[in-house]
Amino acid sequence: MSYIVVDVEADGPIPGRYNMVCFGAVLVETGLQRTFYGEVRPITGEWIPEALNVSGFNREQHEGFGEPSEVMGEFANWLADNSRDKPVFISDNLAFDWQWINYYFHMFHGKNPFGYSGRRIGDLYCGMFRNSGLNSEWKRKLRKTRHDHNPVNDAKGNAEALLSMQEMGLKIRLD
Repeated sequence: MSYIVVDVEADGPIPGRYNMVCFGAVLVETGLQRTFYGEVRPITGEWIPEALNVSGFNREQHEGFGEPSEVMGEFANWLADNSRDKPVFISDNLAFDWQWINYYFHMFHGKNPFGYSGRRIGDLYCGMFRNSGLNSEWKRKLRKTRHDHNPVNDAKGNAEALLSMQEMGLKIRLD
């Protein structure tokens, strides 16, 4: 199995009513060189300007992005080409990122290559220390790449944290 760290930017809090804007993915391996970036056009007419602004894009730019079915197909192909067996979805905020990728895969690709589960980095970190109070400590201590809401950069920073956790003793098999 391969671990894929994913980060999503969206223009609202929920899929179906709002829209995924862009997302990034990184295969967790030494060097973190295998990445994917996707931009998808809106599928609804609703958006929250402040949420869209976080992505760095405006609505006109967002409307010019790719067809969701094409982008999700490209992502599925990237996953097939870059992961061994079934990929494992890992994220900083699993509850947010997962809902978007899962929804878009099912709506525009017919199935989710990740299946029905994922892992949250903060939970892994807290589990290593048996302390649920360390939820955000890993972000300050283990990320190297600046968290700037470019989803590939954010995914890389989270993957760096995961690799640091491996060095600290987390048993995670990498490709």
